[in-house]
Amino acid sequence: MKELRDLISKTPLTKTQKIIAKYILDNSADACFMTSTEIALKLGVSESSIIRFSRSLGFEGFMDFQKNLRKDYQDKVLSISSSITIPSQRIAKRAQLTSTSDYINRHFKNAAQNLESALTSNSPDSFEEAARIILASRHKYITASRGNSSLGDYFLLYLKHMVPNVETTSSSAISPVDHLCNISKDDCLIMFSFPRYSSEDKICAQMARESGAKIIVVTDKPSALLAEYATVLFTVPVDSNAFFNCMVGPQFIAEGILETLSHKAKGIEKRLKKIDRYLGELGNY
Repeated sequence: MKELRDLISKTPLTKTQKIIAKYILDNSADACFMTSTEIALKLGVSESSIIRFSRSLGFEGFMDFQKNLRKDYQDKVLSISSSITIPSQRIAKRAQLTSTSDYINRHFKNAAQNLESALTSNSPDSFEEAARIILASRHKYITASRGNSSLGDYFLLYLKHMVPNVETTSSSAISPVDHLCNISKDDCLIMFSFPRYSSEDKICAQMARESGAKIIVVTDKPSALLAEYATVLFTVPVDSNAFFNCMVGPQFIAEGILETLSHKAKGIEKRLKKIDRYLGELGNY
């Protein structure tokens, strides 16, 4: 997929062709099994536009382009796209793809592919900008719901070790709206959002944007639910062969932001020594 992404980026495309390219890059696992007519109907463009798009990339036509797309899909070990969000549908899709039992090797290859994309799709400048925003913000809020909450908790723990005034919007007794009622232009919101997207997360993004706060979004693609709210946007696929998302790539992004921060934040050693002293009294060694 990286090769196709590079080819598209180097090819002059019309406005319509850019729409087609974006759909195929975001939904490659589905597009490689769709006809040109189906893609055209999905996007509201003509079938001839799909054919011209294929030829503009150097292929003889759509069938030749799709053949290349399917090969790339097979090289990815037939991972299930995150665009299929309902767990039961993902299980059904997996049954159509493969009957082999080499589960761990397939999962490793998917995870490695996602991890590589995490590195190639996000520039060092994005990590630097995210770190700058966090350090400059008075309060730092973290939003991550359901299956993404593990990322949010991980980020919360280590961000608290580096800077003050960090809190999560997740609580069993308090809603995210209550947590964010005082967010201001001097604050920032860090969001982890992957399919199935949460409307609750979108409300948090709206509150942050209306207050003028900076928003750092880690999600799966540029067309994702929260992407439009991002001051800094990180994209990383979570494709897998399972009914749940593969979070290896997002974990790398979270660690990358924290690693960048660890070189810039002041007083970390003093704060860690204090934490260790009290953890020792609790019996944590």
